[in-house]
Order: sequence, then structure tokens, then C-alpha cells
Amino acid sequence: MTSNQAPAPQGRSGGERRLRRPERREQILAAATRTFSRAGYADTGLDAIAAEAGITRVLLYRHFDSKSDLYRAVLDRAFARLSDAVGSGGFGDDSIPALLRAADEDPEGFRLLFRYAAREAEFRDQMDRFSADAEAAAAHYLAAVVPDPTWAKWASQLVPTVAIEAVLCWLDAGRPDAEAAARRIDQAIRGVIAGVIES
Repeated sequence: MTSNQAPAPQGRSGGERRLRRPERREQILAAATRTFSRAGYADTGLDAIAAEAGITRVLLYRHFDSKSDLYRAVLDRAFARLSDAVGSGGFGDDSIPALLRAADEDPEGFRLLFRYAAREAEFRDQMDRFSADAEAAAAHYLAAVVPDPTWAKWASQLVPTVAIEAVLCWLDAGRPDAEAAARRIDQAIRGVIAGVIES
């Protein structure tokens, strides 16, 4: 560069290109998902999220009114991705592989939904709906194989719990062989069902 050439213009944070509003929002949501998934809602500050996104806190506030507003948007995004991957049908042969795919495609979002949001009273409404849908799908499937309605109800609550916890453990183990993991989770669920039938 010669002495009479001006330096190239830079973005507001030293080289960052200017993004359109939807792109910036997605950038913030992705960064917030990663940050919240490490420590949950209460222990995550907006400064940490802004730093993860490579933006200022002021810019973050141009997109979200509060930490609660941002967290709700993060949960909505993760839940939509999960619903798209798993679908709204009943429990079937592809249910466990679909759950693993969803976790594999968005591990931070999956952890956030099932490790943190499920335990946070302020944000439980969406997870309660998901749990109710999962239990209803399991109950529909189990009604045909478990004759005792009391045990069928118990199993319909246990089966989704086993599946979710197994997928979380799979993520924590470094996501080994998804196909083998799906078979093992299916075997664990069949073990629960067999135990119910035997009782």
C-alpha cells in the first residue's frame, strides 16, 4: 500500500463484516446456544455471549431486549430443530436414529434443552409439551404390547427418559458410531418394555 492509499474500511469490531439483521440474529443465537449449553441460564452472562459472538453487548441488545428474551429465542430455535429432525409422528423404528441425528446436528442445543431448560422452572413450558408428546407417542406404541394400563403408563414415562439420557451420554462420550448407538439404545428400551411385560 502506498502512502496515499487509505486503509480498507473495517467493520465495527476490527475487521468483522457487516451482517444483515437475520444473519446477525442467527450468529447471536448460535453463540448463545454454545455459551448457555456450557453453564445454563443462571450462570451465563450477556458479556460472555457477546464475546462468543464477537460483538459488543450494545449490538446484542439491538436484537434481544433481555437475557430472558435471548434464552427463550435460543430454546425456540433448538426446539424447532429437534422437532424438524424427529417429526411429530408416533414412536417407530426410526425414532431413535432420528433423535441421535438431531443431537448430532445440534449437540449444544440438545444439551441445553435436556440438561438445563428441562430443569429451569421459568422455561419448562416448551419442554413439558415435548415430554407430553413423547409420552403420548410411547403410550400409543406400548398399549399394544403392555396389557396392564398402570405399567404401560409407567413405561410410557420411562422410555422417553431412557432415550434422552442415553443420547446425552452418547454426546458426552464423543458421539461414537451412531448406528451402533441407536441399536444399543433400542435394546435398552426393549429391555424396559420386556421388564414391564414380565411384571
